[in-house]
Amino acid sequence: MSNAFGKAKAARPASSVCRCVRELRLKKRLSQEELAHRPDLDRSYVDQVERGERNISLYSIRRLVKAFHVEASRLV
Repeated sequence: MSNAFGKAKAARPASSVCRCVRELRLKKRLSQEELAHRPDLDRSYVDQVERGERNISLYSIRRLVKAFHVEASRLV
């Protein structure tokens, strides 16, 4: 997709995080509800983050990193 200047739009960093959250959740065979329970987040929040409808805060990223037992760099 091109903008008015003919340059390709850069992928939004948030969309990369969204994909990683979903991929890790599925890899660990967790439902959104199970994942949300671990770092004490709301299931609808996890759903919105995965679909890219909600920006994720650094605080929530930290909580998800702990829930997934991965390095923060794995989410970006």
